[in-house]
Amino acid sequence: MGRRRGVREREVALHLGGLAAAVGRGMAAGLAGTAAMTVSSTLEARLRGREASTTPARAASKVLGVAPVDEQGERRFNNLVHWGYGTAWGAVRGVLGATGVDGVPATLAHLGAVWGGEQIVLPATGAGSPATQWDSTEVVIDLWHHVVYAAATSIANGWLERR
Repeated sequence: MGRRRGVREREVALHLGGLAAAVGRGMAAGLAGTAAMTVSSTLEARLRGREASTTPARAASKVLGVAPVDEQGERRFNNLVHWGYGTAWGAVRGVLGATGVDGVPATLAHLGAVWGGEQIVLPATGAGSPATQWDSTEVVIDLWHHVVYAAATSIANGWLERR
């Protein structure tokens, strides 16, 4: 009986190790996805002549109860939140792959979770209005940036899984 328990414990450890590895791969992929989204949104902002969004900092400030003291601090905090949020969401993509959901279905599920989460959190924190109040162009642009993120994250995750 003790021998059987040892086998089961090893199986659980292997399973948890595989899940931890998938989360780590996903986070690394999320970092790559965040880089792609940053390029996409930076180019779009320059083309449209708009300032970079500070929405991530406003939402995190509300949730965490912190507030940058000046504009430079807000920019740094915004970058930290943006990169941390995108990297953390990559873990979800890694878990999807570990559970056997891959390819386009995983990318779409990940996109739905990330963009759907934004659509809930930003209005709930007062950092942004619901997408139903946005101009249709703004909805398409915001969705596009999230598609770039989810696609790049999935590509990076697949590459990391094959290595």
